[in-house]
Amino acid sequence: MTSTLFTNARLIDPEGDTVTSGAILVEHGKIREILTQAAELSKLALTAANSDSVRIVDCGGKCLAPGIVDIGVKVGEPGERHKESYGTAGQAAAAGGVTTMVTRPDTNPAIDTPETLDFIRRRAADEARVNVLPMAALTKGREGREMTEIGFLMDAGAVAFTDGDHVVTDTKVLSRAMTYARSLGALVIGHPQDPGLSAGAVATSGKFASLRGLPAVSPMAERMGLDRDIALVEMTGARYHADQITAARALPALERAKANGFDVTAGTSMHHLTLNEMDLADYRTFFKVKPPLRSEEDRKALVEAVRSGLIDIIGSFHTPQDEESKRLPFEEAAAGAVGLETMLPVLLRLTHAEELSLPCLFRALSLNPAKRLGLACGRLAAGAPADLVLFDPDKPVVIDRFKLRSKSKNTPFDGARLQGKVLGTWVAGQRVYEA
Repeated sequence: MTSTLFTNARLIDPEGDTVTSGAILVEHGKIREILTQAAELSKLALTAANSDSVRIVDCGGKCLAPGIVDIGVKVGEPGERHKESYGTAGQAAAAGGVTTMVTRPDTNPAIDTPETLDFIRRRAADEARVNVLPMAALTKGREGREMTEIGFLMDAGAVAFTDGDHVVTDTKVLSRAMTYARSLGALVIGHPQDPGLSAGAVATSGKFASLRGLPAVSPMAERMGLDRDIALVEMTGARYHADQITAARALPALERAKANGFDVTAGTSMHHLTLNEMDLADYRTFFKVKPPLRSEEDRKALVEAVRSGLIDIIGSFHTPQDEESKRLPFEEAAAGAVGLETMLPVLLRLTHAEELSLPCLFRALSLNPAKRLGLACGRLAAGAPADLVLFDPDKPVVIDRFKLRSKSKNTPFDGARLQGKVLGTWVAGQRVYEA
């Protein structure tokens, strides 16, 4: 069969900001037609019913949306395959409605040469059920001393360049790298944080951190890091994306950069949109992420920034850690949480609370990340790749970390009662997951 007809669906269109009842006809891996008129639907359904070449998928009135494009996924290959492989990450992504993983270069060794990148692409093609687009390191070994061969890495398939949470402290090195990236049209992804202030911090400064005796960092460290990066964007003209904005104090700087016409976008994480610093109360290391969880006022400000479009992208920042890395005193435990499989039901908390609409949510999950990377996916439109997720936003689910498909089980949402379940995921029209 070369055609699939999705009928009886609630179509979530992030581009048109609409939720409508309708159907989608998929042919040869792409969306051929979107129908919302009753007469057209009846005619097409009758034609499909009398054809052996059309597979009909009855969506049962559930939501059909563009597949999620998740920027910032950590996979353990090479070097930490015991934490996550491309096979298990692909399974988790498919089960979570993620159709494109944009992977980080903070591996061991770092992805900083065309040869390493080629290895990653081959492993992903062989093992993952979903699309995998690798990012490459901005500097060799992510050490901040010498920039990588950006042009060769782009030719090898790198979609962006970042040193992740290893912030480049040498401003001259960073400015040279950004200048070279601008000449090639490459996207630079920064981690806004002043590394001196944030070194060793595991919580956000304030009364809560003081009462718990946790080493803390002021949210101003994020503001200072973002201010520096934006100044370099102004100087070099580079394309820049801030991976995680997590503090309200950083938002005015971001707003000014956009108002000035700089090519700047920003993301935030599912954890900073749905959790706050009070969740650290029992020193539960599954809640230890980087940057640390912020105040409830920060969380609300981030949600509003997503709603207004100031923050463009939401990511899972999937960071698998094994039990040995997490079962340690809070200060010593590794930071990070898995999120590929749990991201959609967790973020649906915001739609049920009427803080974000479904089209707004999928604008940040699908459309905007695809646009930032120059991808054709992330939208419901004729000619777009048929990367789709079918989900029931009202289905009650209880997260059980031992049932997650990731090798590592470090989720802060273990035991959480949520509403929202992925029923099916399609990549290029082929089903890669069925609940």
